[in-house]
Amino acid sequence: QVQLVESGGGLVQPGGSLRLSCTASGFTLDYRAVGWFRQAPGKEREVVSCISSTHGSLAYADFVKGRFTISKDNAKKTVYLQMNSLKPEDTAVYYCATEDEATGWSCLAVTFATWGQGTQVTVSS
Repeated sequence: QVQLVESGGGLVQPGGSLRLSCTASGFTLDYRAVGWFRQAPGKEREVVSCISSTHGSLAYADFVKGRFTISKDNAKKTVYLQMNSLKPEDTAVYYCATEDEATGWSCLAVTFATWGQGTQVTVSS
């Protein structure tokens, strides 16, 4: 069964940190771009970060630059999102996604067709 499973969400105080994990099952992440997205209640889903397979290029939304770091461990079939200096506005369900086929393309060129179930991140005092 092909699926992505996120973990690592939870409740954290402002200024705190969390590390999200996205683990693939039934396929590998080699040559696949993987993105992190989030959706807050009543808001549109937005891109948070992406790591492409080619040269491991990274991309971040402006609102997380300097605070979040994406990384990938192909051997563990896992992509991580290290989130530091969390703010209440980071509260959302976080999803990871990847492409159905391993194209080796950059994040901007792929279609994210396989999605995880999401993990809730709540930043509150």
